[in-house]
Amino acid sequence: MTNRKEASKAFLKLLQEQNFYKQNLQLLQWDSHTNIPSKGLQQRAEVIGYLSEKLHQSQTSEQMKYYIDTFMEGSEDELLQALAVECKTIYDKAKKIPSQLQKAYAMQISKAEGVWAIAKEQSDYALFKPSLQRMIQLTQEMADCLGDKNQRYDTLLQQWEPGMTTEKLDGMFPALRSSLIDLLGEIKKSKRVIDETVITQSFQIDQQQAFCLQLLSNIGFDHEAGRLDTSVHPFTFGIHPDDVRITTRYDEYDLRQSIFGVLHEGGHALYEQGFAKAIMNTPLAEVSSMGMHESQALLWESWIGRSKPFWSANMPMLKKYAPQSFQQLTAEQMYTSLHHVNPSLIRVDADEVTYSLHIMLRYEIEKLLLNDELTVDELPEVWNEKMEAYLGVTPLNDREGVLQDIHWASGYFGYFPTYTLGFMYAAQIFKTMEHEINATSLIETNQLTDIKDWLTTRMYKTGKRKEPLQLIQDLTNEALRPEYLIEYLTNKYKDIYQF
Repeated sequence: MTNRKEASKAFLKLLQEQNFYKQNLQLLQWDSHTNIPSKGLQQRAEVIGYLSEKLHQSQTSEQMKYYIDTFMEGSEDELLQALAVECKTIYDKAKKIPSQLQKAYAMQISKAEGVWAIAKEQSDYALFKPSLQRMIQLTQEMADCLGDKNQRYDTLLQQWEPGMTTEKLDGMFPALRSSLIDLLGEIKKSKRVIDETVITQSFQIDQQQAFCLQLLSNIGFDHEAGRLDTSVHPFTFGIHPDDVRITTRYDEYDLRQSIFGVLHEGGHALYEQGFAKAIMNTPLAEVSSMGMHESQALLWESWIGRSKPFWSANMPMLKKYAPQSFQQLTAEQMYTSLHHVNPSLIRVDADEVTYSLHIMLRYEIEKLLLNDELTVDELPEVWNEKMEAYLGVTPLNDREGVLQDIHWASGYFGYFPTYTLGFMYAAQIFKTMEHEINATSLIETNQLTDIKDWLTTRMYKTGKRKEPLQLIQDLTNEALRPEYLIEYLTNKYKDIYQF
């Protein structure tokens, strides 16, 4: 018994050491996204590569194998057993990837992200192309180490969304695509004109910042365990549940940028801050999947932040910070102005109706790239053709076209579908919340922390202990169904556009 107790302590200590590596890597990556000078990129890549290699070695050590074998079966401690199962998944994956490949991959991400930022700024795809080609090559090598070469995309998809396959996506996406195209057609035929000018007036940045900080407090964000900064593209870094960093962007003449950046990233942050203390500093203190992560960002941004009850409750607070030009604005006007549907060139600026069409475009393209059915030379042309076919718009330059997303520079192949999966999860989860706790009533009375508490109890605290499809089943008593998203969008926009 004594030896087993000592082994459990040593196991948890090893996991804590690995977590310290992860936290350092996250801090370095955060700094690379926010503060690093351009000349520091090469050295930063070396440091990230070194730490990634050390983490990889620890995760595949004989010591780790011993603890997995010890606690995997027959353990009376359910947490230790769950940790051993998760560590075995990590171990099996890491063992298949040579240490040098893992290091080269981590270094290439650091380099490619820096080149991408410069290429995007200069709208010069040719500058980024060699880095992208190398990133694709290394990603293919990683995928081939982990699984069947003929199923590269499934292999990568399941790194972000365990249990998901292209077969399942291809079974859900066509119906959703068809419904979105039909809905978009009805909206285009509508004679209702949405006036966006009521909110595209000057609103001082410092007052926007103050309002956004208050919004974060209202949804339950712990400011002592996180911070809000500014970036060109909003993002979240969960370094530790007590150190969750988010960013938003500000536009003096478009309040929507900051508000919905904050609510979206704030939703991510609530999930990251909500893990149970028992799993801190272990591999289980992570989100179930990136689709589930996205579901929380979208739930707080769209189902709550873009709802009519939300603005009925929050217009008085907005007016405390707003200039005179906003003082006569009603909650109804605010709500309506937020729902102008117009196909956009930029994914992050897309409305709720067209957003998933951007995702399906990327999903199709990256499958072609990984299967060597599309070259990096052909990529911009195919991108532009699909934009025209799906959305009826064509990019005029690389910045608003193929260079707009950092994902491929970051090695995030197989990631894009998680955004639309997040929409589906959010729709189904909100439907359940409405039934169980009358979520709309809580939004109307600004009792948003009650919603956060329900989500924490039912979802956040479990971390990675459940895979996403099991989690959605347990949360809603149903398998994932795209019909809830279709119903949400159809009913909402029928009402707004009056058709």
